[in-house]
Amino acid sequence: MAQLWGGRFTKETDKLVYDFNASISFDKRFYAQDIRGSIAHVTMLARQGILTAEERDQIIEGLNGIRKDVENGTLLITEEYEDIHSFVEANLIERIGDVGKKLHTGRSRNDQVALDMKLYTRDEILELDRLLKCLLETLLNMMKEHTETYMPGFTHLQKAQPVTFSHHLGAYFEMFRRDRSRMKDIYRRMNTCPLGAGALAGTTYPLDRDYTAELLEFDGPTRNSMDSVSDRDYLIELLSAMSTVMMHLSRFSEEVIIWNSNEYQFVELDDAYSTGSSIMPQKKNPDIAELVRGKTGRVYGALMSLLTTMKGIPLAYNKDMQEDKELVFDAMDTTKGCLTLFTGMLATMRFRKDRMADSAKHGFTNATDAADYLVNHGVPFRDAHGIVGQLVLYCIEKGKALDDLTMEEYKHISPVFEEDIYEAVSMKTCVETRNTIGAPGKAAMEQVIAQEEAYLIGE
Repeated sequence: MAQLWGGRFTKETDKLVYDFNASISFDKRFYAQDIRGSIAHVTMLARQGILTAEERDQIIEGLNGIRKDVENGTLLITEEYEDIHSFVEANLIERIGDVGKKLHTGRSRNDQVALDMKLYTRDEILELDRLLKCLLETLLNMMKEHTETYMPGFTHLQKAQPVTFSHHLGAYFEMFRRDRSRMKDIYRRMNTCPLGAGALAGTTYPLDRDYTAELLEFDGPTRNSMDSVSDRDYLIELLSAMSTVMMHLSRFSEEVIIWNSNEYQFVELDDAYSTGSSIMPQKKNPDIAELVRGKTGRVYGALMSLLTTMKGIPLAYNKDMQEDKELVFDAMDTTKGCLTLFTGMLATMRFRKDRMADSAKHGFTNATDAADYLVNHGVPFRDAHGIVGQLVLYCIEKGKALDDLTMEEYKHISPVFEEDIYEAVSMKTCVETRNTIGAPGKAAMEQVIAQEEAYLIGE
C-alpha cells in the first residue's frame, strides 16, 4: 500500500481501514489536473530558487511522461495507491529517482487536493456551459419555426389563453439562459488558486503564489490559508445550479410526456429517443423524458448530502470533506448526460400543429378575447365576464367551440355580438394582438428572437 505519510506510524494500516480511507477509486479522474498543478508548482519553485532548473526539467519531463502513459493506456491507475497524488508522486520517484521526492516541497495534500478539485470543476463548468448553449441553440431554431404555431397556454394544467409554440419554448429559453449565467457566476467566484496554503497555515518557503495562480489561469491566490483548504462553497453552489438545471429539464420533460400522451398527441418522439413495451405492441414510451425527470432527484440528493456533510465541520481541513467528490462527480455526469440526451430528443421531435391549434380552439382559450370584444362594444367587464361564461356553458352542452357558434346562437346570449366576433376570437387574432414585449404575438416574438440570437452569437 503506497502511502506518503508512513514515517509517524509503526504499524501497517489495517486493510479495511486503508480501503475506507482511500480515494483513488474516484479521484483518479483528475489525474490530468493533478499533473498540471504539479508542473505549475515546480515551475514556480525553480523560479524562486527552491529547485534548480535541471531539477524542474527532470520533474516536468517525468510528469508529462506519466500523463502520456496514462492517456495511452500503458500506465494504469490502480487501487494499490491511496489517492491520485500518491499515484503520481510514487510513479515519478520510480522514473526519475530522488529528484522526484522534491515535487512536494512547499505544499500539502490539503492544498493540492483543493487545487485539483478547483481545476477539475472549472473544466466541468465550461462543459456544462457548452451543453447549455447547445440546448439554447436548439430551442432558438425551434422558436424561429413556430411563431405561428398556435397552442393552448395553461394555468393549473387547464387551458387558459392561446399562445404560440415559439412563445412556450421561449419560456424555457429564459430558464436555461439564467442557468448559464449562474455557471459563469460560480466560475468567477471560485477562480482563486489555493496552492501555497499548505495544510492550513501556509509555508516558510518563499513561494510566489501570484505566479502559480497566473500559470494556472486563476485570477489570483486565495486570501486565507485556512479557508483555502476547507472551502467547499463553490461545489455547493455548483450542485445548487445543477439542481436548478435539472429542475428546468424535469419541468420540460413533464410537458413532453403530457404532449406525447394519447389524449394530447402534440408531439411524436423519434424512435431513437423512445422505447416500446414488451407486452403491448402499440406503445411508444417517452423513456428519455421520464429518466431525466427521475434523475433530477439524484442531483438534488447530492446537494443535500454535501450541505449536511459540511454543516458541522470546524476549521480547517477534515477527512469528511473527501465525501464531496463522489457526490459532485456523479451529479456532474448526470447533469451532462441529461442535457445531451434531452437536446437530442428535442431536436428530433415532430410536432402536430393541427392538434395543437385544435386543442387551443376547443379549450375556450379565446374566452377572454370574447369578453374583451364585449367590453370594446360598451359592455361593463363584469357583465361581459358573465355573458361569456354563459356562452362557454352553452358550448359545453352542445359540444362546440366559440368559433363554431352561429350568429343566431351568439345573439341568443347577447344582442351585442356582430359578425366581427368571429375575427375577434380567431386564434390568429387572439395571439397576434398581444404584441407588448414578452407577449406571444409574432412581432413581439421576432423582437425577442433577434435579442436571443444576438446573445448566443455574442457568447
